[in-house]
Amino acid sequence: MPEDLGSHYLAEILRQYRGHKRMAEAALVQLRDEDFLVALDPESNSIAVLVKHLAGNMRSRFTDFLSSDGEKPDRFRDQEFIVGPNTPRAEVMAWWEQGWNCVFSTVEALTPADLLRTVYIRQEPHTVVQALNRALGHFAQHIGQIVVLAKHLRASDWKTLSIPRGASEDYKRVGGMSRKP
Repeated sequence: MPEDLGSHYLAEILRQYRGHKRMAEAALVQLRDEDFLVALDPESNSIAVLVKHLAGNMRSRFTDFLSSDGEKPDRFRDQEFIVGPNTPRAEVMAWWEQGWNCVFSTVEALTPADLLRTVYIRQEPHTVVQALNRALGHFAQHIGQIVVLAKHLRASDWKTLSIPRGASEDYKRVGGMSRKP
């Protein structure tokens, strides 16, 4: 893989990860403390559970990323889906930050030469590119769930994270569509 393409990919995957983190945080900041623990039904996850699961996945996948299987023996995935009723928001947000810190410190240390190396997730081989893309898809899935749940919980108090409904034409008129990514 040419180094310039590899450098571009690493910068882009970091941009995507950071963008997803920002989107989730823009939803999380709109919530009341008690909203973190709300599950819509017994089969649904609360935002606190989604955050705990993401953080557990991030820690497992991105610790010793290049040298050990991404499913660590000390990860107890089923426990990620249990959050006590008195879990404080600060604890949930600490999980969130710890997970993302692990992701960012690992990805920032990668070089273009690492991208075609083989890493393992649950004993299955992946190139580094495949593992990073797999993580991006997983993060996006659960962050989408966080946003939908937060929007549902805030209802009419929700502040949109993108172009407000009915404002697309205004957005185009003021040049919003001409912004560079």
